[in-house]
Amino acid sequence: MDFITDILGTKTKASTKYFKKREIIQKQGFVSKNGFYVKKGLIRSYSVDEKGKEHIFMFGAEDWIIADLESNVFNKPTQLYIDTIEDSEIVIFSLDYFNNDQSTKEKLQKNSKLLTRRIGSLQRRVIQLMSSSAKQRYEMFLETYPLLPNRIPQKMIASYLGITPEALSKIRGQR
Repeated sequence: MDFITDILGTKTKASTKYFKKREIIQKQGFVSKNGFYVKKGLIRSYSVDEKGKEHIFMFGAEDWIIADLESNVFNKPTQLYIDTIEDSEIVIFSLDYFNNDQSTKEKLQKNSKLLTRRIGSLQRRVIQLMSSSAKQRYEMFLETYPLLPNRIPQKMIASYLGITPEALSKIRGQR
């Protein structure tokens, strides 16, 4: 059984690729029509500012999907890089399946669950960045990604939280 049948419930173009640690899957500045489903491994999406500083937007471990939806829907260049934190097995698929007019009720429900999970995660992230302390953001990170803290370098977790690695070390020491 393939990913498309099991996860998306509809047929779409997809291919499974293996990436080594630190390999770039998507570069910033190109229009992307693809989504990336993590079968095995760990990836991240991030931007790089004009000073060369990385800002991590999201992590994706097993069973997560990462994509630049704005690029796909509005045909805009991607704002995000996507690369691997670990050796990874990734299913690269066309996001066109969301626009499939022949979807059954069951297929739409599966797609809706995938999108709702992503939107919920993004909503919590925006709210926490606007109103939470660094400690609260770290607690939310642990809730969102409970199995990842030992798989992600502290520097990347700090970038995701919008704090320095030293501040993260201090927060961890207080737990």
